Amino acid sequence: MFSIPQSARCMWMRGGTSKGGYFLREDLPADVEARDAFLLSVMGSPDDRQIDGMGGADPLTSKVAVVSKSTRDGVDVDYLFLQVGVDKALVTDAQNCGNILAGVGPFAIERGLVAAQPGQTPVSIYMENTGQIAMANVETLDGRVNYTGNATIDGVPGTSAPIPLEFQDTAGSTCGALLPTGNVLDMINGIAVTMIDNGMPCVVMAASDAGITGQETREELENNQPLRDRLETLRLACGPLMNLGNVTNKTVPKMTMISTAVNGGTISTRTFIPHRCHASIGVLGAVSVATACLIEGSAAYTLATIPEGDVKTMPIEHPIGETTIVATMENGAVSRAAILRTANKLMDGEVFA
Repeated sequence: MFSIPQSARCMWMRGGTSKGGYFLREDLPADVEARDAFLLSVMGSPDDRQIDGMGGADPLTSKVAVVSKSTRDGVDVDYLFLQVGVDKALVTDAQNCGNILAGVGPFAIERGLVAAQPGQTPVSIYMENTGQIAMANVETLDGRVNYTGNATIDGVPGTSAPIPLEFQDTAGSTCGALLPTGNVLDMINGIAVTMIDNGMPCVVMAASDAGITGQETREELENNQPLRDRLETLRLACGPLMNLGNVTNKTVPKMTMISTAVNGGTISTRTFIPHRCHASIGVLGAVSVATACLIEGSAAYTLATIPEGDVKTMPIEHPIGETTIVATMENGAVSRAAILRTANKLMDGEVFA
């Protein structure tokens, strides 16, 4: 029988359009069961309101980053992302999170894992969930992280200092292949889908095939129980085909319904993550969707507006704006993807279970 600590040192941060607790690995129990029990208590889960914890009653605000100094060559820090369930006693590392990733660089500098450099500090981050490396560039002034600036991202009010993130070699990071079924398009339960993993396992389908326009609000989609049931049945069927096994209690794959962009972007999206509709779209989810748009014959290809050139700036529209992915093409495939995020330090101290 394990015991959980009463408290731990923690920094609460907004990373991109998400929010959560950032911990040094050494400040959490080494035993996974004890760690998960502690984090559930910290967030106040399981409870729809998370009233007795720090969680914000939404999967986007019930997240955790576990960070440690890396021993890998050329890497500054290791980052493990944990999704803490809201209404379920579930802590999972089955996915990555590119939004919470945006706060890892600043946190590493704040905790002294990386020394601040004049002007800008690059932080190389090994993403333990998927075995990939991301590079974050953090503004640092007078030896400290600078959070103020003129960068904006949809879904976050006001402006902040920019944190560019670049991803490499993310194809198949969870499923073993960019297209885990080996097919660009599969027919599952009568719906044409593209199952893809370029950093985040996603099932991409035309919104019209799911019985919606693709321009509905998040609230409208969450109140559409027949749609939610249809998506979950589809998700359970796709999971094993994506080498994810039984996904009943997993947060992947994400279910993304796409339609023609209406505000000048590349594509319009509505994403379930997997049981709640995302207020926007996840960073790595956007990378996977952008990649699907570039694959001829995919569920997204004919609906997408693709820019010319080998470096493609692709605004991925979502319910509250757009997330722009910059995709670099080599030999007809996406070799690198970059995105602009921001982060903010909200609280630094001790959190109690």
